Amino acid sequence: MATILFVDDDPSARAALEMALSRQGHRVTSRATGEEGLEALRARRPEIAVLDVMLPGLDGIEVCRRIRRDDTLPVILLTARGDDLDVVLGLEAGADDYVVKPVEPRVLDARIRAVLRRAENSHPDRSVHGDLVIDRAALKVTRRGRDIRLTPTELRLLLELTRRPGRAMTRQHLLAAVWEHTHAGDSRLVDACVQRVRAKIEDEPAEPRLIETVRGFGYRFAAP
Repeated sequence: MATILFVDDDPSARAALEMALSRQGHRVTSRATGEEGLEALRARRPEIAVLDVMLPGLDGIEVCRRIRRDDTLPVILLTARGDDLDVVLGLEAGADDYVVKPVEPRVLDARIRAVLRRAENSHPDRSVHGDLVIDRAALKVTRRGRDIRLTPTELRLLLELTRRPGRAMTRQHLLAAVWEHTHAGDSRLVDACVQRVRAKIEDEPAEPRLIETVRGFGYRFAAP
């Protein structure tokens, strides 16, 4: 059971999904606009936000971007078209996952639970990679003594990549290990998340030295 902020301007879709998610045991707060959603978030922080992309005023992507300014709250975007541009922009804004509308409540429930499992997942041990230190027990990442703020999905990806430094991992492997997805078309989730992590841990994200691209295959965390 989770506390969910659900933002969708379609009254019928909002009511139907709110009812279905409530039946699954979740506590749902629903709002019709991005502005109302941000106000609700400030009043009481949920465990996850589910945002429709096509909102009046502040759209879902901008709401996600504003959340990411100072919060690692898990975010799932709903896109009516499955439009590549919407998906890419949403992932670059920091979304943890996306679901194409119309969505079956059980599918959305499964994706919500998967994102929350990533947020709650803990890994014992501590690893040091040059000036990057990963405390897997505390789920804390520092570089040169400074804390690095990562979303749960970004952290899970980094933990998976650093589990075996020097070993190349396919996008499909990372998709299954981090997102619990099996659909190959969702590999852009991996690429977008890698870019976000690089921006936080690399000196030169455009010329990464820690998370290396294995062309035509996937990614590899540089061996010490």
